Formats: sequence, C-alpha cells, structure tokens
Amino acid sequence: MDLTGKVALITGGTRGIGYGIAERLAAHGATVALVARSPEKGAEALQRLNAEGRAFFYACDVLERDSVEETVDAVIEQNGGVDILVNNAGGADGFALIHEMTDEAWQKAGTWILDQVFWFTRRCLPHMVDQRWGRIVNISSIASKQAKKPGSSHYITFKHALNGFSKATARDYGELGITCNAICPGPVETDLMREAGRASAARRGVSYEDYLKNYAADTMTKQLNTVEQVAATCALLVSDEGAGITGTAINVDGGTLPW
Repeated sequence: MDLTGKVALITGGTRGIGYGIAERLAAHGATVALVARSPEKGAEALQRLNAEGRAFFYACDVLERDSVEETVDAVIEQNGGVDILVNNAGGADGFALIHEMTDEAWQKAGTWILDQVFWFTRRCLPHMVDQRWGRIVNISSIASKQAKKPGSSHYITFKHALNGFSKATARDYGELGITCNAICPGPVETDLMREAGRASAARRGVSYEDYLKNYAADTMTKQLNTVEQVAATCALLVSDEGAGITGTAINVDGGTLPW
C-alpha cells in the first residue's frame, strides 16, 4: 500500500482515532493535515508523529462553517489539494431523554456530527472531481446501527444520518473515481472514551473497570477494539486497493450487534 504523493486531511487528528489514522497514513507515505481546535495539542501531535516534514497542523473550529472553509482552503493552498478526507471529528454533549433534550444540545449535535462533515466534504470535492480520484471516510459509530444507549437520541440520530450521507456521496461521485465510506467503531478506549466512560460509570454507580468489562462482554470477541484496528481499516479504504469498496458502513466493533 503506497500513499506517496497523496494529501490526507484528518479532522480531530491530534488524538485518539484521528491521530491513529494520521499515523497510519503517514507511515504509508501520505502527507497528513491534522485539523483540530487546540494549537497546543496540534504541536504535541506533530512532535509525536515524526512524519519527516509531511505533517501539518491547522487550527479550526469545526462548528463554524467559515472556519471549516478557510481551513480547507489553507490546506489546498499549502499542499496543492486534498486527495483523502477523513471526517473523524464529531460527537454530542451530555445525555438526556427526548422530552428533556434542549434545542441547543440537539442542534449542536447536528452541527458537530453532520453539518461540518458536509462542509468539509463540499469544500474538498472540487479538487477530487478535477483529478477524478478521491477518498472520503466518515468515522461514524456502531450507534449508527442501533439504539442501545438511553439518553443519546441526538448522537444516535445524526450518526444514522451520517451513514446515509456517506452512501449518497458515494452514489453521486462514484463514476468520477471517488469513493466514500463510513467506519462504525464499537467501543475504543481513547482519552475521549475514558472521559465519557468515567462519567457514565459514575451515573450507573459502577467502577470504570466494570464499565469497560461490561462493554467488552457485549462483543463476540469479548475485547474492546483498538485505535490501530480502526486506522488499518481506514488505510485500506483510502488506498488504490480499496477502490472497490464504496457506499458502505463498515463495522469495526468486535461483533456488538445482535445476530
């Protein structure tokens, strides 16, 4: 697998799954553009990445359309285009049943999970169309195929919609050499999961260790997934070898869905 000469823009690329993907794509020769909010975390990520001058950081507030568009323009100006787009940023704040959900929480989740993916994709597509080659991977969630977690209607709804957007993008641009897929990770122990997991464990009155064991017990493999597993899947999808895979949402979840 050779990604030499390809430019990959990765949102939420300074930690967790996003950083793992950046590390994997850089190892295969890609130039990686890490997009996130914090310049401090960006500097730390670049120092760890050691991509021999092929990694750059761009500060961006993905909740603001102008910031997204300016960031994509800066990546294109510096690197000549965006060949690979990995929309990894996206989540939802808090837990609430629908009758207790505020408009603000609902709308923020919609912007964070779906709107900003649309903005990044729309801005990156012209270069891909011109060269008749492009790869788009949207990091969704196993929650996009189930509704197991109470109080997460905002997250579940917009992650379902993200899979639909991925399929529609694949349909619209498939004849132009552009693929689009979603990856649906199950539980992956990143720093973000640890933060959310400890809060969820506290609400349930259990230890964080028992919380993780319960998650693992709900999979066929009886193990949590790793960042490396998600990154390896993404690397295949963005490669020439992955050209035949498009319009699908791939579970990397250890088999958490009921069969």
